[in-house]
Amino acid sequence: MSETSAQAIEESPVVDRPAAVRLRDVGKTFRKRRRETTALEEVNLDIAAGEFLCLLGPSGCGKSTLLSILAGFIEADTGEVLMDDRPVTGPGPDRGVLFQTPTLFPWLTTRQNVLYGPRARRALTPEVREEAAELLETVGLAEFADAYPHELSGGMRHRAAFARVLINHPRVLLMDEPFGALDAITRAGMQRFLLELWQRRRTTIVFVTHDVEEATLLGDRVSVLSGRPGRTKAVVDIDLPRPRTYDDTETLAFVTAKRRIREVLEQ
Repeated sequence: MSETSAQAIEESPVVDRPAAVRLRDVGKTFRKRRRETTALEEVNLDIAAGEFLCLLGPSGCGKSTLLSILAGFIEADTGEVLMDDRPVTGPGPDRGVLFQTPTLFPWLTTRQNVLYGPRARRALTPEVREEAAELLETVGLAEFADAYPHELSGGMRHRAAFARVLINHPRVLLMDEPFGALDAITRAGMQRFLLELWQRRRTTIVFVTHDVEEATLLGDRVSVLSGRPGRTKAVVDIDLPRPRTYDDTETLAFVTAKRRIREVLEQ
């Protein structure tokens, strides 16, 4: 291993904080008829409370599978998955999930979509309604509270989905390439929005991406997975100050961090 690669897997100071998520020797194999496909093998990772961690790797390396295991949508075949030191046995309100395509109900307004979770839990109090109004203000959709999803732009629908997840106060936010289908300008705007939101709330985020620049801009650390079956190749520390802006992408430190990630990907 090169000196640069050795530096890349050094522990970040962020892991001195209590771990919100622990993965130990996690593996997953899909079986269909007589065919077996091992998606993940011996994945080990600690994610600190309040950390922004990016999962990066080539297509088909198991990034989305790992996120689905963390969300409780599917079970790992081997290993241990802990959330706040408790085994993950299924979906739970402590985890909010955002996908590449915003999952909004088309027959509900923006406000009604945001309030869907509390309504389903029969917790639709005046305080929750007020919180929904504040969230819509935060995500810049106060003027579109009564609009339906088809009346919103792509970026607006993503922000509405954010508000719908955040009103449930998840401990961990799991994001599966949420900006992958957006055009470059909208994507940059959503990245800025997410950075500002995380800076205010410091929610633990696990963000799946295949974009090295996006991972470098957003993450405290970047966990690089190998090609299938996905294994933890390295965890790269992103030594850039917070808060971050797009101006940081032109700095030597940013270019150096991207180079370190690419070296790990190419090994």
